[in-house]
Parts: sequence; C-alpha cells; structure tokens
Amino acid sequence: MSRDPASLSAQVNKLNINEQSGPGETAPSELVATVDDLLNQLSSKFSNMSSELISKMDEMSRRLDSLEATITQAGNSQKEGENDK
Repeated sequence: MSRDPASLSAQVNKLNINEQSGPGETAPSELVATVDDLLNQLSSKFSNMSSELISKMDEMSRRLDSLEATITQAGNSQKEGENDK
C-alpha cells in the first residue's frame, strides 16, 4: 500500500484535528485508522531504506576487500621485483 506524500498530506488535512466540533468533526475510529495507516507506511519505507542501506554497505565492503587484495598483490609483486635485483 504505497501512497505518495501528497495523498498523506490530504489524509492529514481531511482529519481536521484542530477543529473541536462541527460538521467536519472526525470520528476517533477514523483518526485511529488514519494514524495506523500512516505508521504502517512509515514502517514500510523505513524497512525498504534499511534494506537498501545494508545492501549498499555490503557492496562497499566487497569493493574495499577487492581493493585491499589488489593493493596487497601489487605490493607483493613490487617486493619480488626488488628482491630479484
């Protein structure tokens, strides 16, 4: 259930939380349902961002390991070349 930020703003505006009474008064059950919906959406977005961040960190770790191996290999090759002289 993904909604854009504009629809979330529309939901919040629809609640008219600051009105004390009148025809536009929001039922408490509607308020609870809307807050639950917003919390579920935020939780989903947070989970997605967490997964993406962990994935990018894993990729960065692999690339750093590869770079370290390449540097070590180049250093070893240079030492062998110096020893041959």
